[in-house]
Amino acid sequence: MPTKRIKRETYTREYKLEAVRLSDEGTRSVAEVAADLGLTPEQLYRWRREFAKSGVTAFSGNGKVSSADEEVHRLRRDLKRITEERDFLKKATVALLGSFHLPQ
Repeated sequence: MPTKRIKRETYTREYKLEAVRLSDEGTRSVAEVAADLGLTPEQLYRWRREFAKSGVTAFSGNGKVSSADEEVHRLRRDLKRITEERDFLKKATVALLGSFHLPQ
């Protein structure tokens, strides 16, 4: 039996920023603001955390990564490559030295 896929709602950056601003005013609880906007409180709390962490660069959207995240990804890729090269050289050294017998 085919399952029915539920389409995820997408929100603009401006909408998220306005929701965070409304929840930060302090006149109403986060749950009340979320209910008024048709969100779950968990979603609004997640947006608030992201805004607190990233500030003006929060909610870049569409899979865009920040330059810091991009650099971390590049450094991890470089580390993996260098680790593989080191392991290869270790094995090659052991193989070469294993074939030679040093005089005692």
